[in-house]
Amino acid sequence: MSLNQPIASAVSTGDCRIGGKSSINAIRTGIAKLVVVAANCPKEDYEDIVHFAKLTGTKIHKFEGSSWDLGEIAGKPFMVSAIAVIKPGDSNILKLV
Repeated sequence: MSLNQPIASAVSTGDCRIGGKSSINAIRTGIAKLVVVAANCPKEDYEDIVHFAKLTGTKIHKFEGSSWDLGEIAGKPFMVSAIAVIKPGDSNILKLV
């Protein structure tokens, strides 16, 4: 099942942090419920996301597309390596992952 629509819905109707550094900060502060990571996320950012997610119990979903694809789904005209979902809004993304 594709998570494209739930990701887009979470970004547009919920509260999300866009980008690797913002996602890491959201995980570290304990407000992130889920982090969607692009397949080509920079290694250092991915390692930090995994490390802090283990410490806080945050779920991680590895997105199969590139950061360009994730940016397009999020409605952004740039690459997005990670998206931290704080509040899912109208999306059911937390139930799907």
